[in-house]
Amino acid sequence: MVLLPQQRNKLDETDDTLFYDYPRLVTHVDNGFIGQLTELYRERLQPNSRIFDMMSSWVSHLPADLEFAHVEGHGMNEQELAKNSRLDHYFVQNLNQEPKLPLPDNDFDAVLNTVSVQYLQQPEVVFTEMCRILKPGGVAIVSFSNRMFYQKAIAAWRDSSEGDRVKLVQRYFASVTGFGKPEIIAKAAPVTLPIMQLLGLGGGDPFYAVIAQKE
Repeated sequence: MVLLPQQRNKLDETDDTLFYDYPRLVTHVDNGFIGQLTELYRERLQPNSRIFDMMSSWVSHLPADLEFAHVEGHGMNEQELAKNSRLDHYFVQNLNQEPKLPLPDNDFDAVLNTVSVQYLQQPEVVFTEMCRILKPGGVAIVSFSNRMFYQKAIAAWRDSSEGDRVKLVQRYFASVTGFGKPEIIAKAAPVTLPIMQLLGLGGGDPFYAVIAQKE
């Protein structure tokens, strides 16, 4: 196993369903991050393919000009998912209680996970499921920044540097037989001039993505 039991702990150990019970119709990263993610999807996703947007919300950040055969959504809040116009179908499931996905083998061309990997308490099982539902040659794209709901992120994530978090997601992929060697994309936050920092202006979110193909 990649994680020790204590590394899976959260500061808030109450049922995640309660935390996500009300909709948060906001973006959890800035426009710079979203733009980079959408462009990455444009480069890596194929038109008319089948997409699984795991741990999704009211927006998927998919390129508006790309049409897909099917986009399946998953998340923790039904109201958020219902507002996501890119989803053809969705379901609600707490992966920390039930990490097995109710989806067939070899069914999707891509699995996406955006700014949510830090909340998985059983990542080894979830990444195994990601591999299972992907078609051979399919791609998994896990993207994240340095933001989180701190009380709901696992200890292994909270206690790590940004670079170590990238390595952690690499280890998640490496723990699964069937994924190839992960590719890393890491872009630091934009440099902010000191005067802008004093005024509370500028800055931005760093962008990280770990990408692996099913062999």
